[in-house]
Amino acid sequence: YGSYSNSKRLGVNRFGGEIVKAGEILIRHCGSNTQPGLNVGIGKDDTLFAKIAGMVQFTYKGPKKRKTANVIPQ
Repeated sequence: YGSYSNSKRLGVNRFGGEIVKAGEILIRHCGSNTQPGLNVGIGKDDTLFAKIAGMVQFTYKGPKKRKTANVIPQ
């Protein structure tokens, strides 16, 4: 039982329409299936975080319809 790894709490932590503060984690994932957009930064482990306080918004951009996370200032 001792060889199991700790869970990494991956996935979406803040959903579209939610109000966030600067520095809050939006998504933790392995790989980058969601791209950072306006006012969103990306960490070395592909974690997306809010750079400013505001409302979370997800959009689909480009010819390949890539999912993009944005933070819209309030």
